[in-house]
Amino acid sequence: MRVAYFINQYPKISHSFIRREIQALEKLGLKIQRIALRGWDDELVDADDIREREQTQFVLKVGLFNILFSLIKAIVSSPPRFITALKLACRMGWHADRPLFYHFMYLAEACQIVPWMKAFEASHVHAHFGSNSTEIVMLANVLGGPAYSFTVHGPEEFDKPIFLGLPEKIKRSAFVVTVSSYGRSQLFRWVHHEFWSKVAVVHCGLEKSFYEIEPVPVIENPRLICVGRLCEQKGQILLLEAAQGLTKRGIKFELVLAGDGEMRTEIEHMIDLYDLRGVVSITGWISSQQVRDEILNSRGLVLPSFAEGLPVVIMEAMALRRPVISTYVAGIPELVIPEVNGWLVPAGSVTELIEAMEDLLSKSCEQLMAMGEAAYARVTERHDIDKEAEKLAKLFRVAAHGND
Repeated sequence: MRVAYFINQYPKISHSFIRREIQALEKLGLKIQRIALRGWDDELVDADDIREREQTQFVLKVGLFNILFSLIKAIVSSPPRFITALKLACRMGWHADRPLFYHFMYLAEACQIVPWMKAFEASHVHAHFGSNSTEIVMLANVLGGPAYSFTVHGPEEFDKPIFLGLPEKIKRSAFVVTVSSYGRSQLFRWVHHEFWSKVAVVHCGLEKSFYEIEPVPVIENPRLICVGRLCEQKGQILLLEAAQGLTKRGIKFELVLAGDGEMRTEIEHMIDLYDLRGVVSITGWISSQQVRDEILNSRGLVLPSFAEGLPVVIMEAMALRRPVISTYVAGIPELVIPEVNGWLVPAGSVTELIEAMEDLLSKSCEQLMAMGEAAYARVTERHDIDKEAEKLAKLFRVAAHGND
């Protein structure tokens, strides 16, 4: 079976879960075409991402002239289909958060990818994220492209489902994937129950080579790691407030913020303001191997998110036998069990975050290792990439069979 994958930006440092999914599907014998809008000139630190880039076709790289030429060809080859797609693009732009012009561009980009998918003989196309990437494959389907599906991760899709036209995208799709039961419930809110059967849960997964290693003992050094984009939804500012609270209690520890992002300048200012320069450090973007090493060189992961889907880094930390501190947000409680494999605190509560961090730092290495073993058992049972890819491949085949 031949399946096209369409992503807004690929490869990307924070999208390793998409790469794992694609590679697991190829192990099952599926032929995967990689298409992205952008990403050909991004700085990459992971060798696997660099190899993925070499296999990816980039829409915007072809230039405006070629995209407009594809648009004209679509108009000439099938005016009725194009008019239907144009009406749909206008309807999607009516209540959207982006001006109508963007939706006309999505239509033009759809015209560009339809011939690519036909040349590849793709029988299905799958998009990640329910935003513009899904609108483009939906428009491509109207233009004569294959049936489509998409994976909803959150939290963007949950924050503005009407602006994104999520109900229309679900209705027209062959099926929709969410990465947690929480995500499925959120989609149920926005479509009539007759469409609920289209929504399936397929977890993001980890390959066995990532976690089938000899257990690495928890270190004595009081070191915590937070991995993620430096942005408002990850809660790093709150984490700095908690770090300040711990230092006021006289607790010695080190906190590493692994990642980069739009809030780095503000976070660095807060580090100075709270006099945490000797306690908190920022790595910037690092490779998957470096993330793995940082997690193993810590006593646990802390991620005080305000909004999420189900963070892959929580899966990674648990698979490496490290307990997790996080929040009662989205799909996180489906994986983290308080006092068993980690701690859950109310989102936005700096007091309870301080208590959880202090509790983790006070535990012995043996206690943390026992929690880490429980974390390993839960995540490997629920997030094996090969098992999850089999679920997805079955959905692709059923969708393709339904279009025969």
